[in-house]
Amino acid sequence: MDELGSKGLWAECVIAPALYHCVALNQVLALPAYIQTSRALMVCACLLGLPAMLLVLMGMPFVRLHRDTSVIRLRRARVGGVLIILMAVCGIVSTVWFPIGTHQAEGLMSFGFSLYAGWVGSALCLLGGSTILCCQGTDPETPSRENSFYYSRQRGTATPLDPPANHAKSARV
Repeated sequence: MDELGSKGLWAECVIAPALYHCVALNQVLALPAYIQTSRALMVCACLLGLPAMLLVLMGMPFVRLHRDTSVIRLRRARVGGVLIILMAVCGIVSTVWFPIGTHQAEGLMSFGFSLYAGWVGSALCLLGGSTILCCQGTDPETPSRENSFYYSRQRGTATPLDPPANHAKSARV
């Protein structure tokens, strides 16, 4: 009979043509250290995800909070990006360490799609967190020329800096 064993962080399954039987790994202290550590890293990654996403969303330019400046918003988004990178590191270490430990302990095993989903999800979190950190925009301490007007001595009125790009804004308001 062709039986295929599959092992994960939370269950161990036996798959046969007419049978699919899974046993939950409930005895936490009886499990090997690599499984306990991989579980703890995955739980930490999940717990880091919620505050990271909240900080990134609260750092968006369209979200306005009371007494919120662009410097505070940028710092909030960067802290969220760092938390997303930490979440990715926890996921990568867990999804790499678990198959190595299982292979050393039990030989060749079959892993489910959740392992590959963990790799892809961790890689995407690493990419997203680094994108948030690197491409968040310019430092708000440097002055922006978006709403700048210069004064000419010829007419004495304010004229926009770039009239074609600034056509909807009026200098008279």
